[in-house]
Amino acid sequence: MLLFMLPRRSTIGRGPRISALKLVSARAVGSLPRLHAQVADISSDLENNASRMPPVFNKFGAKDVTPPVYPVATALPQNRDEFWRKVPLWRDVSTKEFLSYSWSNLVETQQQLYNFLQTTLPDEVPFDQSGMRMQTRDEFIRDVFEGITAATMAVRMTPYILSRINWHNPRHDPIARQFLPLKSRMIPDHPKLKLDSLHEEADSPVKGLVHRYPDKALFLPTSVCPTYCTFCTRSYAVGADTATVHKASLKPGRRRWEEAFAYIASQPQLTDIVVSGGDAYYLQPQHLRLIGERLIDMPNIKRFRFASKGLAVAPGRVLGGEGDGWAEALVGVSNTARRAGKAVAWHTHFNHPNEISWITEMAAQRLFEEGMMVRNQTVLLRGVNDDVATMKRLIRGLADNKIFPYYVYQCDMVKSVEHLRTPLQTILDLEAQIRGSIAGFMMPSFVVDLPGGGGKRLACSYESYDRTTGVSRYRAPAVIGRDKENKVYEYYDPVDSLPGRTG
Repeated sequence: MLLFMLPRRSTIGRGPRISALKLVSARAVGSLPRLHAQVADISSDLENNASRMPPVFNKFGAKDVTPPVYPVATALPQNRDEFWRKVPLWRDVSTKEFLSYSWSNLVETQQQLYNFLQTTLPDEVPFDQSGMRMQTRDEFIRDVFEGITAATMAVRMTPYILSRINWHNPRHDPIARQFLPLKSRMIPDHPKLKLDSLHEEADSPVKGLVHRYPDKALFLPTSVCPTYCTFCTRSYAVGADTATVHKASLKPGRRRWEEAFAYIASQPQLTDIVVSGGDAYYLQPQHLRLIGERLIDMPNIKRFRFASKGLAVAPGRVLGGEGDGWAEALVGVSNTARRAGKAVAWHTHFNHPNEISWITEMAAQRLFEEGMMVRNQTVLLRGVNDDVATMKRLIRGLADNKIFPYYVYQCDMVKSVEHLRTPLQTILDLEAQIRGSIAGFMMPSFVVDLPGGGGKRLACSYESYDRTTGVSRYRAPAVIGRDKENKVYEYYDPVDSLPGRTG
């Protein structure tokens, strides 16, 4: 069940009750009916135009290249914690139901949406860490909906991630902090901030394809995700329109995909493709195969990865059982690529160890047994993972599950999330204190994705960093074109983190 939340601004304000909240239809925020219609559109378009497509588009219809995969959902251990039952709405949901991706997607009503916070929250929740100041349930809900009005991202959360939140203290829960915007927590944006801070649109030779590095490009087949992060760096395109942002959406379509494929094939220096979005979890299995086979058939492409937060927010889909075949399609593409001498990986996104459950462990084990390379990219977030103990626990938890910690990103300069950013000094200190405490091949790179399109640089590779002004300067010698030669890129610490300032 996916939850969509959007306030009616004229009715949210002061007052003791929240009964005036308007629970809009799912379609208004990019709902499943709308998504299913998009999938139907592209499926129909791909099938109707098959005769005009290169032969590779028909390969998966002509033969089955997916190896047999043995579902494990029917052989689950009997003593696992059914943590979702702590949510009143899911008190009677069985393990089999909760792990079913079809259940997760099909249970969707306005009444469930309205009831979730009302039935899940206690009468009061702590407003401060000490618990000396409290918020009533209605005050907290109002805070959330006013935050949604000011945010750049619509709110969407899977049942899995909702059930991992401590609803007795949601203001300070590290998972809720990532997905539920609270207006009372927001602080003014940095004056140097831009909506598309990484200049992805400027580095796009065709729509939905970012070509910044000489040998690597980013393909964005969709702009929809199973769960929306409030700090999304692609808030200019991902998700439904909000009160503050009209999205440059990337609707799936054969013509746009064909333009991207043609560009990739025309660039012999391109050897590495990231398939992201949005999120590859929202690609249908046949489209996952289609994209994979198309890239495998390009002589210049040596490796590619599918970027998806799915393992962190809906891991049950990986376990098979009553799944829809997405994981089987991914494994099939990986095995086909391996036989062709090419490498495929899944790049996922965990930010806090509480996101890891026994379901995650089983899903990761299945992928490991199937030979699927899984890497993780973490975003450093204030109040979520910006201390050594939490970050170390996350890295070790991932490593223990054969998920390779790849990057820890300095949080990008994104609108309405200044309260989640940390100064550069934080990421420098974390790396210094964690390096050496875990095997080097499991140690992530701590990086800054440079504003202005400079790409990823090691956080510690700055040319200068003035802690007083909060300005760090970098160069990116490998990133050229569009007057980027010898360009100096600047990253700015949050204003409230500067010496003499208070949050």
